[in-house]
Amino acid sequence: MHILNRRAHHDFHVLEKFEAGIHLIGPEVKAIKGGHITLEGAFVKIIGSEAYLVNAQIPLYPLARQENYDPARSRKLLLHKKEIISLKSKIQSGNLTLVPIACYTKAGFIKLEIGLARGKKRWDKREEIKKKDLERELERELRGKE
Repeated sequence: MHILNRRAHHDFHVLEKFEAGIHLIGPEVKAIKGGHITLEGAFVKIIGSEAYLVNAQIPLYPLARQENYDPARSRKLLLHKKEIISLKSKIQSGNLTLVPIACYTKAGFIKLEIGLARGKKRWDKREEIKKKDLERELERELRGKE
């Protein structure tokens, strides 16, 4: 199971990547292992000395109880204290944010890949699209000549 946040690389320049665990309840684990999590629009917020995943949608597992379940609740991320302190200082020093990039399982545990990122401007996005289009055209021409 490997779920990507496709908007992350489109909207941000990812400078550094980190791996974090997520504090989840039972039905959330089953739902994620089934591939049901939405990272679009989600972000990581550092409150005090803890990091939280905000706005990630994990729908209710169909066979679980539906009592008091909030699919968009904030979930605590499991990072070392030194990592949180360094991330907090980097965010405060520059115009940076923390963005979830991917969610996957590793040795039975659910991990979240987060990236320290800087937002792209509209013209950055346009240039990137132009480069991709040129690469595709070159690839098509090379395929046709063989």
